[in-house]
Amino acid sequence: MHSEIGTYRSQGFGGQLEPRAPYGLLLIDFVNGFADPAVFGGGNIGAAIAKSIPLLAQARAKNWPIAHSRIVFSDSGSDNNIFTLKVPGMLTLKEDDPRSAIVPELAPVENELVVRKQVPSAFFGTSLAAWLTQRGVQTLVIAGCVTSGCVRASVVDAMSLGFRPLVISDCVGDRAIGPHDASLFDMQQKYASVMTFDEALAVLNA
Repeated sequence: MHSEIGTYRSQGFGGQLEPRAPYGLLLIDFVNGFADPAVFGGGNIGAAIAKSIPLLAQARAKNWPIAHSRIVFSDSGSDNNIFTLKVPGMLTLKEDDPRSAIVPELAPVENELVVRKQVPSAFFGTSLAAWLTQRGVQTLVIAGCVTSGCVRASVVDAMSLGFRPLVISDCVGDRAIGPHDASLFDMQQKYASVMTFDEALAVLNA
């Protein structure tokens, strides 16, 4: 248990956020570049991808709305931004670059939304919120990478837009475990429910 948990509890953080149907699934940036430790990957991202395969299968079996996100910049670099000043390598993620493609084992199928973005959050400047709202989603189940970056940013925006984020802790990954663990703790205290795949499966199947 986190050593400062007493401070959070005494100040009223960490309230219960019960999942409520209808459910949707968001898979964040599970692309080849983030699966490759030589590019943007490492840490426990590979394990998160593997664990997300049965999660995606469950969502498809239950006919949930399913959305995927990718970071994609124009070939000309005309949409470069502050994010690319901090991480210039992101500009290599072009539409047709294999590194920007979703990993084959989690590839989208017909009727699943693919969100192209240029910033960490899958919601900022995209149609994702409207698409989920149109389909009546209340609880957004979230997997993806990296936990401390695009996952956390998307969770904060999901909560701000009125969705109930449910982060599947073993289906999100980061290139470093320290930021991963700290971000899970932070999201659990402020923005989301955080459960393992098995815990979530028991709740969602109840």
